[in-house]
Amino acid sequence: MKRQLFGTDGIRGTANCEPMTAETALRVAMSAALHFRRGTHRHLVVIGKDTRLSGYLLEPALTAGFISMGMNVVLVGPLPTPAVAMLTRSLRADIGVMISASHNPFEDNGIKLFGPDGYKLSDQLEAEIESRLDHPFAPDLAHAAELGRASRLDDATGRYIEYVKNTFPRGLRLDGLKIVVDCANGAAYKVAPRVLYELGADVTAIADQPNGTNINKECGATAPGALRARVLETGADIGIALDGDADRLIVIDETGHQVDGDQLMGLVAASLTQTGKLRGGGVVATVMSNLGLERHLNEQGLALVRTPVGDRYVVERMREIGCNVGGEQSGHIVLSDYSTTGDGLIAALQVLAVAQRRGKPLSTVARVFEPVPQRLTNIRYAAGSNGTPLEQKAVKRAIRDGEARLAGNGRLLIRKSGTEPLIRVMAEGDDGDLVDSVVAEIAGAIRAAAETSA
Repeated sequence: MKRQLFGTDGIRGTANCEPMTAETALRVAMSAALHFRRGTHRHLVVIGKDTRLSGYLLEPALTAGFISMGMNVVLVGPLPTPAVAMLTRSLRADIGVMISASHNPFEDNGIKLFGPDGYKLSDQLEAEIESRLDHPFAPDLAHAAELGRASRLDDATGRYIEYVKNTFPRGLRLDGLKIVVDCANGAAYKVAPRVLYELGADVTAIADQPNGTNINKECGATAPGALRARVLETGADIGIALDGDADRLIVIDETGHQVDGDQLMGLVAASLTQTGKLRGGGVVATVMSNLGLERHLNEQGLALVRTPVGDRYVVERMREIGCNVGGEQSGHIVLSDYSTTGDGLIAALQVLAVAQRRGKPLSTVARVFEPVPQRLTNIRYAAGSNGTPLEQKAVKRAIRDGEARLAGNGRLLIRKSGTEPLIRVMAEGDDGDLVDSVVAEIAGAIRAAAETSA
């Protein structure tokens, strides 16, 4: 069953343009309700959002769709994506919905769906929901007396804060630690500073004044420059950068060095291995993770299991093989002992716990392996054009040549983004000059083909 709306992380697009319109959101809600509506109990949906202006457009549309199908709706307002997953389970809801486009600019928005177990839906379930969108809903509408109701959960923020704090080791505090937290003007602008403050840290918050249009704008996990500057300016011990929906984490150490998701996964896995708490014999990561992480884990007798890009695929594989650490180089860290999806704040606390126990600066703690030279270039192309540049003969030839040059010395990965009209070219290997050359040649061929087909 082919999917068109759903990508690697739900439905995403430009706000008030298809598919991110009120009409489509309404129908997505109605279709999802049909799938999860079972039994005679009063069904419940939890809806959260980030701070984008378009949340005011999509939230009422989704609410109306669920209510029309006889489902009650609980609105929790701006909260991180993992908070919606947690509350879906805690409230025993049938569906969880997060309105967010994660790290994308404010012009975009998205819809992420969670099942009653708090996990993101599988490709198959998303395809089934999408297949119903063009069918008439009239026969399945609730009768007037059976319409759902909408209410707000006033203590949703407090519930999530306490949940996150309880993942931090008992008897350990952050007293004396200077932390700068970049909230990306997004969903964690209230909860992230409070969690760190209540655990004893000296907290400086930046990008914590959302106005509907400044989410991820020159801030957050995808633009940590402002965080790095503030860490160095204030002499902080650590900088924590979240993204728009706070499901990913990038760290800046006290020297201003950026620590990515691969290093953080290696750090947490090593800590759990020492205490005998690492499960599954290794770590689950995506095809984007650095070869250095794989070598580091192998040296410890651990495996790196790779999946397609997308934290949902990481989680699915973790559940299959029983791993409790997984994630993405981009900063989605999934710790299944605590959460069903990536949680930037929980991951940050686990990193802080390791640093506090060892009593050493983060710069010496978080550099757990030497990365292999890796280069990533993104090429934007005209969405909706006939085919993609990857189908052009010149591009295919450039990719074949690149693979031949890297054979035995590295690897090459070319893929279309699942959330934006981008083609990502990534190569890595022990010879950095060779890696740079291969990426430059392939990217040049793709850009030329994109200009020709535009």
